[in-house]
This record gives sequence, C-alpha cells and structure tokens, in this order.
Amino acid sequence: MPALWIAHVTVTDPEAYSKYAELAGPAIAKHGGHFIARGGRFVQLEGQERPRNVVAKFPSVEAAEACYNSPEYQRALDHARGASERELLIVETTE
Repeated sequence: MPALWIAHVTVTDPEAYSKYAELAGPAIAKHGGHFIARGGRFVQLEGQERPRNVVAKFPSVEAAEACYNSPEYQRALDHARGASERELLIVETTE
C-alpha cells in the first residue's frame, strides 16, 4: 500500500537548509517518492505550528523508510540538522 512521508519544519538556517532541499529531492525520487505538498498554504488546527509542511507519496512504508535510511538522504539530512527543527513521520494510506 502507498505511504505518505509527512514533515513539519521550522527552518532556522535557510542557507544550510537549501542544500538539504537540493539533495533530498533526488533521494526521494530515487526511492519512488514524489511531492504532493511542499510548503503551501495550511491551517494549523492543533499542536505546534511549523511554517513549512511537506508531504511526499511513496509506493510503500518500506520504500519511504528505505529512502530515509539511504546514504543519499542521510547526506542531505546532514544539512538539515542544526538548520531546522522538524518532525517527520511515515503513514500508510488506504489508496
């Protein structure tokens, strides 16, 4: 079943985070993921608000998790650490 990778992000160092974004996109695509929401308008109803919200769709939970653990994504993530505060989760979808 498909899965969604959902990230809620506050960028604290835009220059470093831009390098993350540059490298993360190809890593996500390599694992069958594609963006369906990326920093668009949102309405925060509960919990901590983060100004950047990203959703990528993957073929499966396993594909999304493999992407996260891949060397390519971990290299990208090195640029996000210290440059952002983030939450990231993977959730299986019914479609």
